[in-house]
Amino acid sequence: MPSQPQRESVVHDPSAEFVESTNVFEFMSTYGIDDYDELIERTTSNLAGIDESGVEWFWDTMPEYLGVDFFEPYDRVRDDTDGPQFTDWYPGGELNVAHNVVDRHAAVDAETRNTVACIWEGEPGDVREITYHELARQSDKVANYLESKGIDTGDTVGLYMPMVPEVVSILYGCFKIGAIAVPIFSGFGVDATATRIDDSECSVLFTGDGFYRRGKPITLKGTADEAIAQAGHVDHTVVYDRLGASESEPDGDGDGDGDVDIPWHDERDEWWADAVETQDDDYDTKSLPSSQESMLLYSSGTTGKPKGIVHTHAGVQMQCAKEIYFGFDHKPSDRFFWVSDIGWMMGPWTLIGNHTFGGTVFMYEGAPDHPQPDRFWEMIDRHSLSTFGISPTAIRALRKHGDEWVEDHDLSSIRLLGSTGEPWDPESWQWFYENVGGGEAPIINISGGTEICGCFLMPMPTQPLKPTSLGGPGLGMNIDIVDESGESIADTHERGFLVARDSCPSMTKSLWEGDERYLAEYWSTWEGLWDHGDWAQKDDEGFWFLHGRADDALNVAGRKVGPAEIEGVLTEHEAVNQAAAVGVPDDTTGTAVVAYVMLEPDHEASDGLRDELSALVGEEHGKPFRPREILFVSALPKTQSGKIIRRAISSVYQGEELGDMSSIENPDALEELRDAA
Repeated sequence: MPSQPQRESVVHDPSAEFVESTNVFEFMSTYGIDDYDELIERTTSNLAGIDESGVEWFWDTMPEYLGVDFFEPYDRVRDDTDGPQFTDWYPGGELNVAHNVVDRHAAVDAETRNTVACIWEGEPGDVREITYHELARQSDKVANYLESKGIDTGDTVGLYMPMVPEVVSILYGCFKIGAIAVPIFSGFGVDATATRIDDSECSVLFTGDGFYRRGKPITLKGTADEAIAQAGHVDHTVVYDRLGASESEPDGDGDGDGDVDIPWHDERDEWWADAVETQDDDYDTKSLPSSQESMLLYSSGTTGKPKGIVHTHAGVQMQCAKEIYFGFDHKPSDRFFWVSDIGWMMGPWTLIGNHTFGGTVFMYEGAPDHPQPDRFWEMIDRHSLSTFGISPTAIRALRKHGDEWVEDHDLSSIRLLGSTGEPWDPESWQWFYENVGGGEAPIINISGGTEICGCFLMPMPTQPLKPTSLGGPGLGMNIDIVDESGESIADTHERGFLVARDSCPSMTKSLWEGDERYLAEYWSTWEGLWDHGDWAQKDDEGFWFLHGRADDALNVAGRKVGPAEIEGVLTEHEAVNQAAAVGVPDDTTGTAVVAYVMLEPDHEASDGLRDELSALVGEEHGKPFRPREILFVSALPKTQSGKIIRRAISSVYQGEELGDMSSIENPDALEELRDAA
């Protein structure tokens, strides 16, 4: 039976006044593009009368249109002689991300010199503001420190840092000298951190004594030391003092018996104040080839060993800038807040995209519900933030606390909302739109991945929106939906596999470990198509939707449904906080649904509740999709970006080997899954 497209109604329809104020409308007017469909066609496909493809035409216009500086002009927009798998973008050109995001904005004659580049708030409430002038000086100090330790173009540098403003100057300092930045999620444990240090072989690691989380100091240095001992490679560790550890004498045992007790190795460790702040604050940023590596970002590892994604200076520069400018309609007065960590793709994406235009980024250190569930809403109100991005999982959790926490704050400064990471359920999307966005701010629901440091799907702010929709293909992104044979089925409105029919500048140039796994992971399913692994659908009105990972899809008695759809029904029950649905082998239906459920604090597990939840799923999706078993747990295994690791849940239930779980944020959840099963 073919799956039916979503029948949600349009709930957001931007006014003509808003549409005409947007950057994408200005772009369309400049190039004589009349409507959204023509915009996507013009920027992604071949058109009669145009010598080059829409993809090439679009990316060729972007450097000048977005004001991105190249030190040396490129010879041509791309060389795809070796196919889309190994496209060389902007060959012959030279640039540096650091010049575009900080140097030129800090120049003596720049209007942005004293503009605030970053507003930071710590969990205890301390606030710092860093101007472009200050950011440039500190980035130059980082660059000089790295060169003093022998780091050169192409060398790797690890960032296992708390979310403090210094992460920005470390990232940009790496860019300045041509080093490859390796961001590592600050919430990782020893194994996950060691995996990334070992694979990247970084000889310098930036870390911190710790950070604050839910009112408590969490030490980081001890984990860093254990990871270094396990992985090797690191000769120099720079420790940022967030908790005040430098003011007390470390005893070296790291047993936590003092206020801030961290291990110390005199031959390797230096405090940030001694290593970086003492450096000269002037550095001549290097001119680098377009294809020079800029970052090594590791995938979240939901499908096995984390993959080392290799990004270039031209790639991340153009993609991040394009998406912030058009998708998030960057304005000079914006204050942009995306809930993220520097170790997740959205961290560098936020910084590079906004700072290209001299924008202001807001950064927060701690938990979303500390000291109360209104922490985000209170910060948006107090700092007049204009763009707010967050994962659906976080919104579902905050929504459960009740509307009154939002209603107590003035959120009228918000112009646009953003989300990514996983599929929405319609009810939570609607709550986010109405309660946080005031029923006016569009939700720019985006999806792409670490592999492109950007988005395959992204609504334009000029578009009407249906709940949970991702709008359509991003500008310059030739995206399609295909069936198992690789034939396009986008216009049939059936569910299929999300693919890219062409490359883009930010597409990983390979994997760090080599071409073999790169080709196998992304280009081996169908000839000439990038298999992104998502299950997608375009409805009969042209709205695109995602239904989760294709390998997570639940095929019950020949009918497919996405796990998020089952989970959405379960979380609508007042007793349920979060849920995860997985498919397991079944003799009768081929696959049966098993659901793990986290309850609200004031509800208890019972057979009656199991029956009630199962019945709800049956009513919504039909009896075959009623869970064979519902298991109650207090936590679900997730990646750093908040994605539920359904592969692990299914493997635990079936007693299979888990494979590499180094990137799991909460490994204790796996043991609870075993106990529940």
